[in-house]
This record gives sequence, structure tokens and C-alpha cells, in this order.
Amino acid sequence: MTMKVCLAGHGAFGIKHLEAMAKIPGIEVISLAGSNMESARAVAQQWKIPHWTANLADSLAQPGLDAVVLTTPTQMHAAQGEQCMRAGKHVMIEIPMADSAADSERLVRVQSETGVVAMAGHTRRFNPSHQWIHNRILAGELKILQMDVQTYFFRRTNTNALGKPRSWTDHLLWHHACHTVDLLHYQTGEVAEKVHAFEGPHHPELKIAMDMSIQLRTPSGVLCTLALSFNNDGPQGTFFRYICDHGTYIARYDDLFDGKDDKIDLSKVDVSMNGIELQDREFVAAIREKREPRSSVAQVMPAMEVLDRLERSLDA
Repeated sequence: MTMKVCLAGHGAFGIKHLEAMAKIPGIEVISLAGSNMESARAVAQQWKIPHWTANLADSLAQPGLDAVVLTTPTQMHAAQGEQCMRAGKHVMIEIPMADSAADSERLVRVQSETGVVAMAGHTRRFNPSHQWIHNRILAGELKILQMDVQTYFFRRTNTNALGKPRSWTDHLLWHHACHTVDLLHYQTGEVAEKVHAFEGPHHPELKIAMDMSIQLRTPSGVLCTLALSFNNDGPQGTFFRYICDHGTYIARYDDLFDGKDDKIDLSKVDVSMNGIELQDREFVAAIREKREPRSSVAQVMPAMEVLDRLERSLDA
């Protein structure tokens, strides 16, 4: 049976989800909710989506709609996530699901009340590189001793990943650090016990920190050091170094290398080499199988609580 989906938000990540969903059998994107009618029409026509609107409520009212993928600005996630669930629609909210612990808790509560599938877009759980590490941990073949992570962008103006202007500002802590905090929890099975963060000067126009340093330690002593910057004029993205009891591994999105920079074959890890596609496949499978998805809003709540503690450590 075909699953009818709405995409809300059609920026850089929205397009990535359209590309991913096009590879998953049994999905039909029937509506696009955009920032304005003109831009929504252009994307909808390009992707042959029959309905477009500047109002999410119009999409939620489309006959037969099953689910929504939210890739709208971070500040809208909590309210729109609740709106979708209250309308009886399954929802995947791109990372972060909210920009506060209180709003995250609200989403977890609404999911419990409505019983729909509600998933947060924590792509790192699905990248084949990180899955390979996770599978070896579960098999008892690896233990992480330390994670060193670099999240580097060059973003001194308010632009998205495609270099286009946008109306909202990104955030090193509530967006980019969220990936690593949750991945630490996922890979170790522990929640960070000791946390601390420092931030550099705020941008005079964007009003956000442009550089940040974060330290985490789990109860068993696994360390995580995370450096983040919007000032890095060099290779862009997030790079993970896993220092383990048996080997060192470097993850670069969907690729994995050993400590000597030899590439590891990940072709048999999952049905795709694309983390976003695998994330979307999990969302669809959870709906069809009537189960909790990997990276449900409840499962990632500990990461949001740690981000709240990190934010308070900045103030301290």
C-alpha cells in the first residue's frame, strides 16, 4: 500500500529527503509545505508533487495523508511537530527536534498521548560508517575509549548548505552538537555524566556563537571532545575519530577509514550507502510495522537534556 507523505520545508535538507524518498518503494510525496507559494510551486513542479502550499495546515488536510517529514527552520520544529501529531499524522522532525529541553519534553509527551510514530532525524545513527562501529560494539569486538569530533563550516553570513540566504539562524549547540551528543549515547549505551562547554564571541549580526568547545564524559569514563566552528575556511562537515581498545577509526559521513587512513568496505552494512535514505527507510518501516523507530523522540530525549546542561554551563 502506498504511503502518502508531505514534505514541510524545501531547503537543502528538504531536497535531500526528496532524493532519498524517491529511492524507497511505496512512497508518494503528495504535498509540499514551503515558506511561500512561489518557491513551493517551483520545487513541487520540479519533483512532480501535485499539491503545494505556504500553510502546513493545508497539507495536513490533504486526503489520505499518512506522514510528514519536517525540514523547516529549527525554531518551528516543536510547534509544527505537535501540530502534525495532533492531526493524527506520523512525523519525522529533522535534527534538532526542538531548541530547548522543555519543547523536546513536550514533543515526547504529545507522542505518548497520540500514539503516532514520531522520530527525530538523527542521521548519524544511520550512516553506514557509524553503523559499522555500532555493530562491532554490539558484537563485543570494540569498546570506545574516546571520541574526538570536529564540526567545521564557513558560515559568516546567514546562508544554508546550498549557499542560499535564509531567514533563520543556525546554532552550533542545539543543532550541530546534537548529532555528536546523541551519537555518544547511542554508541556507548550511556548518557554523558560530566559535561562542559565554552563558546567564543557572538557574531554581531547573527547573534550566535561562531566557535564552541565541548567536553563530555560517560559514567564508565568514555571521553568525547567536540570542536565546532562557523569560521573554518577549509574542508566542511563533521569528522569523527573513534579511539577504541582495538583500533582507531575515522568516520566522514557515510565513509569510514582506519587509523592509517585505509578505507573500510561498508557495502554490506545496509541496503544503501546513503544515511538520509536509511533514516527515511526506518521512518517508513516503523509506520508500517507499528513500532517505535530507532531515534524516536523519546530515545533522543537524553541528548536534548544534555544540550540543556551544556547551555547552562556556557552561562556559568
